[in-house]
Parts: sequence; structure tokens; C-alpha cells
Amino acid sequence: MTMAEFSINRLKSGGLITNYFCSSSCRHCLYNCSPQWEKQYIDAETARENLEKIRAMGCRAVHIGGGEPLLRPEILITVLEVAKAVGVSIEYVETNSSWFKDNDSAISLLSRLRDKGLHTLLVSISPFHNEQIPFARVQGVVDAAQHAGIGIFPWVSDFVSDLTSFDTTRPHSLNEYQQRFGDDYLMQIMQRYWIHLGGRALETFRPWLGKKTLQQVLDENPGGCAVELSDTSHFHMDLFGNYIPGLCSGLVISCDDLGSRLSADKYPILVKLYSEGIRGLVSMATEMFGFAPQINNYINKCDLCTEIRTYMVNSDYNESSELNPAGFYTQIEKICAA
Repeated sequence: MTMAEFSINRLKSGGLITNYFCSSSCRHCLYNCSPQWEKQYIDAETARENLEKIRAMGCRAVHIGGGEPLLRPEILITVLEVAKAVGVSIEYVETNSSWFKDNDSAISLLSRLRDKGLHTLLVSISPFHNEQIPFARVQGVVDAAQHAGIGIFPWVSDFVSDLTSFDTTRPHSLNEYQQRFGDDYLMQIMQRYWIHLGGRALETFRPWLGKKTLQQVLDENPGGCAVELSDTSHFHMDLFGNYIPGLCSGLVISCDDLGSRLSADKYPILVKLYSEGIRGLVSMATEMFGFAPQINNYINKCDLCTEIRTYMVNSDYNESSELNPAGFYTQIEKICAA
């Protein structure tokens, strides 16, 4: 397999990221979403271009996520209208329920969204979300959705008993959960909740899972990252017209380049990762910027990859536009400095 053979030719199942700014900064967020992001939301033209590309590449249904998509309900309505016009159905819209104020206004809004093609809400239910969002709001959204005739996809209902053991009218920290359910509560969560160890989850779980040296990571991963980068079983396109390869947040491909072989001139990092993997990226960053690891307790190769890419961004890497969106790396800086 040569370096020139990396291409995304068919999309299976995925979603549209309408915004990265969010009402919460969950400690497991793959995209480092938070209230600190610029308050940008996808426009109708970009939504149309993304959805037309998605349809042309074989995918006829997507979900909508963020950030929190319902922070701009009028624009979400526009996106639903565009999806209908393009011929892409919406499987569900993700929400953390932070926008809930009262039952009547929630029913009114959800009824409008239902009329525009929203049939299911994925409602986030977890201790991570509960750190900043009272569970009573989640309960309010579930009740309002039922009255509006919208289905609920609870993600995940297994945590309801944990959340309702506290006062549901206010948020609760993970420390409170650990005090009640045990010091290993974070590790218990991983047995009950699918979490991809990338983004903010790297810092959250490193105290428990970070046990590998750089050399161990390299020894365990001698090959390229072709499988991860070419996986389209859970893809995302975002408000900037970017395609995020696999679950590799902070790496992007222009949607215009989907369906074509990616050039090493335009995508040197992605092509290097695809063909040589983490070893190639370490060599690249060392030669270009004198990269030296700052972490001695890595979780996995994605952990090392994220550190290297952040180092390159902070070293003013400008050879390509692959290391985006910029806010992803800005938020990492804030997390590491905290």
C-alpha cells in the first residue's frame, strides 16, 4: 500500500456537527467542546454542501450533534429543512438538555422540530453531563418529547439510578459520585458507557489508564493507522466543511477532497499516519520541530498522537490545514494548564 492510496470513497454511517460551542465541558468529550468556543453554528450553504456530499457518497441518513445543537434552534430548523430538501433523513439529534426552561416552552419547540423532520432525540444521561447540567432538565426534556410525539434515545439509561440518588435540581461533581459509589467510579463508568479515549477523555482517564512510555507505545504500534483513518462507520462532517477521519478529532480533510486520493503535499500528516502510523508522526515532529515528549504515562497511541499534534500547533505548524479546528487545540491548552 503506497502513501498515495489514502482516499475516502464511500460513507456508511455518521453525523453532522452543527457547532462546537456547548453549554457544558464534559470531561469525556472527544471534540473538546465547551462554552469557551466561538459561538459559530453551521450555515445553510455549508449544511447543504455537506449533506449533498454525504448522499452522493452512499449515505442516506445521519444524526446531528455538537456541541449542543439546540443552542440555536432556529438554525437547527434550517438544517432540518435543508436535509429534507437534499434527501437525507435525520436519525436523531443529540442534546444535553441544558436549554430546558419549562415544560410548555420545551413542548412548543420540540413540536416545531418534529414538524420539520425530527423524530428522535438522543438525550445524554451521564455523570459527566450532570457535573454542569441538573438532571431535572433532562427529565423535563424527556417528558416534553413524549408530549410532542418525539422518540427518546437515552444515552444511557443505566445511569438514571445514579443521578436520581442525588438532588436532581442541581449539578453534582464527579467527586460527589466517587464519594458515594467508590474511588474507582470513573473506571466503573467505562464498564457501563462507551467512551472513546481521545479528546478530553485522555486527561480524565490518564490517572487510571496512563501506564505506557513513549517507547512502549511505539513498540505496540509498528504499522500505519489505515484502519482508523479510513473507517466510515461513524464519520462526522462539521460546520467548517471538514470531514473528520474516523474518531481522530483535531484532524480534518476538506469535504471537497473526499472521493479522491489524498496528496502528501496537501495532507502530509494524514498520509504519514495512514502509511507509517504513530512512528512516522514522531519522526516528522522530531525532525521539523524538535519534538520531545512531555508525558511519560500514555494511555494509547491516540494519546501520543494528540500530544504531538498539539505540540506542532503550538510550534506554529503551517504546512497544511489538517490540524483543525483551531479550537480543539486551544481547549487542550486550557485543560493542560488547569
